[in-house]
Amino acid sequence: MTPETLRAALRATHPEWADAPLQPLADSGLAHQHVRLQGTGVLARLPKQSQLGLPPEANLRHQAACFERAAASGHTPRLLGVLPVGPHLPRGGLLVQDIAGRPPALPRELPALARALAAIHRLPLPVPSQRAPLADPRDPLKELLAEIGQQARYVAEAGLDDAVRAWIADELRALEDLAARAQRPARCLIAFDGHPGNFLIRADGEAVLVDLEKCRYGYPGLDLAHATLLTSTTWDVATRAVLTPTEVAGFIDAWSQAVGAEPAQAARPWHLPLRRAMALWSLTWCCKWRVLSRLPAAAPEVGEDWSSSRSDPALVAHVRERVDHYLSAEAMAFQRAEWAELARHLPT
Repeated sequence: MTPETLRAALRATHPEWADAPLQPLADSGLAHQHVRLQGTGVLARLPKQSQLGLPPEANLRHQAACFERAAASGHTPRLLGVLPVGPHLPRGGLLVQDIAGRPPALPRELPALARALAAIHRLPLPVPSQRAPLADPRDPLKELLAEIGQQARYVAEAGLDDAVRAWIADELRALEDLAARAQRPARCLIAFDGHPGNFLIRADGEAVLVDLEKCRYGYPGLDLAHATLLTSTTWDVATRAVLTPTEVAGFIDAWSQAVGAEPAQAARPWHLPLRRAMALWSLTWCCKWRVLSRLPAAAPEVGEDWSSSRSDPALVAHVRERVDHYLSAEAMAFQRAEWAELARHLPT
C-alpha cells in the first residue's frame, strides 16, 4: 500500500474523506497497516494478511462483522466504512473510528481492561442462525484443541529445547483430557486477541479494544488469559509488564465484579484450565511463526501469510526476540510457577 493507492481507493468509495492528509502509523503489528485520515476521526485499517487464513473478501466481511458485533459494548471502535478488494487495495480495508487514547499502564490500569472485556462478554448471545460469519463451533473447547493441534505441527521444526518440547506435549495431553470431559463453560462473544497492546485508554480512564480481527463465540476465560499471560503482557513495548499472580487474580476479580454475579460464578472453575489452554495456543503459535516467518511473501489471494518480508525489520526483530523468550526454558518455568500460585488464588 502507498498513500496514492489508498487515496485512489477512497476516491472510488468514500470521496468525502479522499482529500484528508494521510498519516501512516508506525508498523506495530503483523496483520495490518494503519493510516490516520487526519482531521476526520477515521483510521484506515489495511490487512497485510488474514490471521484466520481467509481470502481477502471473506476476511473483510469477517473483520467488519467483528466490529459490528462488539460495538454495542461501548468499548470498541465503530465501523465507519469498507474499502473493497480491488486493484488499488488487493486485500481491501476497513475504515474505523480513530480512538484518541494512550497505551494502558500495567498493572495499575488492569481494571479498565477487565471492564472493557466484561462489557463485550455481557452482550446478548445471538441466536445460532445470526452468528456467522464469526466462528461458532458446536464445541468451542474441542475446536480450540484442533486449532492448537494444527499449530503444534510446527513444534518439530521450531528448534526447541527437549524440556520445552516435552512440556508442550504434556500440556497438549492435559487439554485433550479436559476436552474429553462433559462439562463446558458458558459461551459469549470473545475477542480472542485482547492482549494489552490492543487496548487504548481514553481520557475518561476507560479502555477501548481496538483490534477485533479474531472475534468468535467462545469462552470468556480465554480473553482473561490472553489479557494477562506473560506472552501478552510482555509482547508490546508500550505496555510491557510482568504480572504477579496476585495482580492476575485482582484482574479476574475486577472482571467478575463488572460482568455480574451469574456469569462470574459460571466462569470461576474455568479460569485456570482456560489459562493453560490459551498459553498453549500462544506457544504453539510462536512455533508456527518461527517456521513460517522464514518463507517469502505470498500472493494477495493467499489468506494467511506470516512472511517476515511483510513487516518492518525492526518489528520482525522485536517479534523474533519475544518468540525466542517465550519458547525458552526460563519462560516455561515462569508459567509453571504462576499456575501453581494461581491455583491458591483461584480456588474452584
